[in-house]
Amino acid sequence: MKKYDVIVIGSGGGAKITSPAARLGLKVACIEKDALGGTCLNRGCIPSKMLIHPADVAIQIREAKKFDIENDPAFHVNFARLIERISNTIDSDSAQIAQAYERNSNIDFYHGAARFLTNKVIEVNGEQITADKIFISVGTRPSIPSIEGLEGTPFMTSTEALRNPQLPSKMVVLGGGYIATELGHAYGALGTEVHFLVRSQLLRREDSQVSEEFQRIFSQYHQIHFGIPIKVNHRNGVFRVTYQAADGSQHSLMADSLLVATGIVPNTDTLSLENTNITVDENGFIKVDDRLRTSVDGVYALGDCIGRYFYRHSVNFEGEYLFRTVFVEKSDEPIVYPPVPHAIFTYPQVAAVGKTEDELKSEGVDYVVGMNPYIKSAMGMALLSDGGFVKILIERRTKKILGAHIIGDEASNMIHMLIAFMNKNGTLDDLLSMIYIHPALPEIVRNAARKAKEELDKCETPKLQSPSKV
Repeated sequence: MKKYDVIVIGSGGGAKITSPAARLGLKVACIEKDALGGTCLNRGCIPSKMLIHPADVAIQIREAKKFDIENDPAFHVNFARLIERISNTIDSDSAQIAQAYERNSNIDFYHGAARFLTNKVIEVNGEQITADKIFISVGTRPSIPSIEGLEGTPFMTSTEALRNPQLPSKMVVLGGGYIATELGHAYGALGTEVHFLVRSQLLRREDSQVSEEFQRIFSQYHQIHFGIPIKVNHRNGVFRVTYQAADGSQHSLMADSLLVATGIVPNTDTLSLENTNITVDENGFIKVDDRLRTSVDGVYALGDCIGRYFYRHSVNFEGEYLFRTVFVEKSDEPIVYPPVPHAIFTYPQVAAVGKTEDELKSEGVDYVVGMNPYIKSAMGMALLSDGGFVKILIERRTKKILGAHIIGDEASNMIHMLIAFMNKNGTLDDLLSMIYIHPALPEIVRNAARKAKEELDKCETPKLQSPSKV
């Protein structure tokens, strides 16, 4: 049995351990059953954004007329060539990782599925290996719902949708979360007629005002249906999805393509963890403590498979924390997450950091809201914005920024100024004391901050006291 200093299972976020540990002179085994680079590179963040950006360009072309630019909206999209370019770029990047590992004498790459035989012994490709430190970063995969007739049909998940060379004429999307709305937007903007079948609400985990605004705008571009799918039928290249609406009535949707984007499940079920003392929760996510340690000494877990955050930027943070505390400083400090932001690259874009107003209400926090629409700004006027806003949540007593939510153009960029302020424990006064470039979209953030200040001032206005009774 071969013994290593470090074993890393998973090459996405796990890369934050593999190469840095090897640079310290440690002997590292990297195990990956799919292409190197993990979900983000191969079937997630990067290829999806390479598909979404052309979709955003397509929307700009279609809507150029509102800026008094006459064009032909019936443009042609070479979808096959677009997908080929994306796939070739992704495959090339993944291959470069493999080449880098081959050149590093401290890294042994095992292309296969890892299976635990005991707490510290792993089998891969028929070999048994062990290490003092083992890091599990196996990620997640699309969840396939139990729907009558779905199994055996040529439906797509996000994985297939990003490699599909044929643009469907009509698509049904099951799901209303960020994967569904991102890929549905991309296909729709590039020419597919897209119908969404949603249980209750689009982007329901976002701040409720953001969800409502998103649904209002999104429904102008795509058809949204609310109900529960009860049956799928596929015949002669056509999908028929039967669903039940809230009032009990039954309806059907017909399309030549079906995208299932109803959630994710952790890949931990591939690891034979039943042979170990590593524990998982009821959904299969690995249980870790505040130092990302599993219930087995020397075995750590990070990323999607622990079920905390499902972003590449969060697993990068966790990987950097583990590398520093386990190998460099060898400290016992717990992981402390700064405000963890996220963005949804659909149309319109959505971005957020910190608490939602719904959470603050349920927690009984005393706060004020500052909200300003895009159109009430100089750049919003230039963009002819017909929706979108910046919403800032401020703690009344301390004036600290508790949360920020943006829906509209460049939301994923605009949110960064609020992330920075929150990272430094910034306050409303800090937001109001800086000079903003005029005219630029961040002025909407400033205007929202001014609205919050107005709300605070209203509450601080002294009230006339009634004379006390003698």
